[in-house]
Amino acid sequence: MTTYVLAPDSFKESLSALEAARAMERGVHDADPAAQAVSVPMADGGEGFAEVLGAALGAQRIKARVHDALGRPIEGAWWLAGRTAVIDVATAVGLGQIPQRQRNVMASDSTGVGELIAAALDHGANEIIIGLGGSATNDGGAGMLRALGARFLDSSGQELSGRPQDLSCLASIDTTGLDARLGTLGVRAACDVNSPLLGPTGASAVFGPQKGATATSVERLDSLLATLSRLAGDHGRRLAQARGSGAAGGLGWALMTFLDAQMRPGVEVVIEATELRSRLRGATALFTGEGSVDAQSVTGKTVSGLASAAADAHLPVVVFAGRIGEGAAALHEIGVTQLVQITPREMPLAQALPRTAELLRAAVARSVRTLSWQTPSA
Repeated sequence: MTTYVLAPDSFKESLSALEAARAMERGVHDADPAAQAVSVPMADGGEGFAEVLGAALGAQRIKARVHDALGRPIEGAWWLAGRTAVIDVATAVGLGQIPQRQRNVMASDSTGVGELIAAALDHGANEIIIGLGGSATNDGGAGMLRALGARFLDSSGQELSGRPQDLSCLASIDTTGLDARLGTLGVRAACDVNSPLLGPTGASAVFGPQKGATATSVERLDSLLATLSRLAGDHGRRLAQARGSGAAGGLGWALMTFLDAQMRPGVEVVIEATELRSRLRGATALFTGEGSVDAQSVTGKTVSGLASAAADAHLPVVVFAGRIGEGAAALHEIGVTQLVQITPREMPLAQALPRTAELLRAAVARSVRTLSWQTPSA
């Protein structure tokens, strides 16, 4: 029997990974009703990570009242499997929750992430897996740490908020009030970037502009993050150059420095939890997809992780994307067999987004009809 393993990530602003997998499954059966379609939704630490991993772990979804990046009360959620909690920073302080015109990274902080961690502790969690993608913040985790009991002080001992615009006069960090339960909490941070905390490839320079930072505020943000790392001592300064420390506006650095988090590529965490490698045995091909692929997709992203897993199983890999950007051809060098843009080039984005499921389904059906490997693998 011909078997397709369907392992898409989310298509931003249109489909979750679970919805994308359903659309792909329909496309497979449109073209070959007898084919077996094995759906294994993916995530790399960004949008939808907790939902995908929570489903793989059979976790319970728990609602929580938290604050978004601008301090507004919202209903967030996290997942609990046994005593393991799964959290998405995007659930609380996601960039997608804030309209473009309202984005203000200088007035945004990560308080909501700390509130989710506290909620997990209240439910007895002794391990947290936290996805670091899609945040609207660049506060170096100050808001998160404040929500967990740390204090950020100016030179006169006055407490400051976690917002970057209020931390320009930061003089010290008092961690004596951090929640004692953090001392026995295991933390795994899942990220999709390798950026350090500081400098031209760091959190502020690379991701600040998409969060609303101007050239001037990028400099101020990088200076703030440098101050945070200095005040955290030698340990904090060393970790400022660690891979992934710049994830989620420096939340990666804060989690490693103050919560002793272990940083891992998010897609590897999901591949292990879903037992994807065992599902690839005997399959015909691996189909994946996401909203956009480009040169950045080659390292640390869902596509690169899946290409590696498929190579071990000697399977062809087809990537379906709403947009194929500059440098995406480099994906062929890491094992991707074919790139398929599901959106007609002449179709405006505003018209394509609400039709993503339809376009993805049709593209998958066309590929199944035309691919040359429609015989079962040995």
